[in-house]
Amino acid sequence: MNKKQTSDSVASLAAKVLQDPNASATAKKLAGSALSQSGTQNQTSSEMESLASLVMRSEKYSDASKELAGSVLSQSNKKR
Repeated sequence: MNKKQTSDSVASLAAKVLQDPNASATAKKLAGSALSQSGTQNQTSSEMESLASLVMRSEKYSDASKELAGSVLSQSNKKR
């Protein structure tokens, strides 16, 4: 069970990213994952963990993408 949830500020950022026609596919995936964990006990999938980890290690992604990636990673399954 996941006790962590997406904060209101990250959920707001995620909603903006999803509405932004210029946002990358990666940013939109992270935003969708973050929003799916807002107000629920959903956990990050292993696929999203891998993507978020890649984003965090790369210099090519925006600060917004990294903020979403950090939120997604913080809600990952600790047993994996």
